[in-house]
Amino acid sequence: MYFRDVIGLHDVKEHLINSVRQGFIPHARIFYGPEGVGKLPLAIAYARYLNCSNPGAEDACGECPSCHKFDKLAHPDLHFVFPVVKSKVSDQYLPEWREFLSNHHYFNLNDWLNFIDAQNAQGIIYSKESDEIIRKLNLKVYEAAYKIMIVWLPEKMHEACANKLLKLVEEPPEYTVFLLISEDRENVLQTIWSRCQPLHIRAIEKEEMIIALQQKFGLEVEKARSTAHIANGSFTKAIEIIQALEHTEYFFELFRQMMRNAFSGKIKAIKEIASEIAGIGREMQKSFLFYSLRLFREYFVSNLHQPEMIYLSGEEWEFGERFAPFINEKNIEALSDEFSLAYRQIEQNGNAKIIFLDLCLKVTVLLRK
Repeated sequence: MYFRDVIGLHDVKEHLINSVRQGFIPHARIFYGPEGVGKLPLAIAYARYLNCSNPGAEDACGECPSCHKFDKLAHPDLHFVFPVVKSKVSDQYLPEWREFLSNHHYFNLNDWLNFIDAQNAQGIIYSKESDEIIRKLNLKVYEAAYKIMIVWLPEKMHEACANKLLKLVEEPPEYTVFLLISEDRENVLQTIWSRCQPLHIRAIEKEEMIIALQQKFGLEVEKARSTAHIANGSFTKAIEIIQALEHTEYFFELFRQMMRNAFSGKIKAIKEIASEIAGIGREMQKSFLFYSLRLFREYFVSNLHQPEMIYLSGEEWEFGERFAPFINEKNIEALSDEFSLAYRQIEQNGNAKIIFLDLCLKVTVLLRK
């Protein structure tokens, strides 16, 4: 990954490049910000630039031996730590990690866990990972200018692991750089956070996102604009939206029926739609909940009577003409919270029948506000 592979964020890239050229290289940085904005690709591009034999004004050269090894993510002075399962350490998943990174520049934890078939397990950086980190960083630099330790999602680090690394992060061996990538700064151990130079990575600029979507997926400009708007600066979310397009008509019919049955207050109808949604599979359920959250947002905004701010298809718009007034300032936050909670519960393998029946009953109450 090069800086040119990172979508948008030109000022951040310029800042990182200039800091290297001026000799300002903190021994520990933490890239933090929302999911899907390119923090990990940015960190890898920065690590490449640090160790490039002939870096240019805008990117690494791509021709030196170091760059060739970075292309395969197999440089001997580049190390990765990331959430794994089964009480293992990152190196035991390194072949899968390199394969996954080679094909996915923008992804989330769930994508990675699905790739390694984690099933019900939650990704963790286990306590014994600290021994591997200490061992690797106590070795001399092999052939590059710096040893780079990239830690993806330090918020998933076991507290015992984090505590063992405190001194190493504060005073690492010579020519060692830590790069931490966080999506939940509140859950990063404060003592780790305080030892790093923070760099906030904001959402991707809308116009940059539109261009990237057109180039990568061949979308027409209006579809790319709509997708970028909904994704709100996260390329990971944009990918999810595009992958869900083929199911959009089905999701809309489920949403319409769910809202109608819930509003009717008839228990039999509510149980029927809840059971139908519970039977479509977890990934489809998550996509449906994500789709529903988008519709709530669009219907709420449509009450402001500013069509340029709304992105709905013909059927969605037609349904919204009568339904939108029921999505208002009295219930929009609660609806968003409940559907987001259901998404997390499904992601954590909760009982789908219970989750969706409970959700439909709550919608019944909230739509009457």
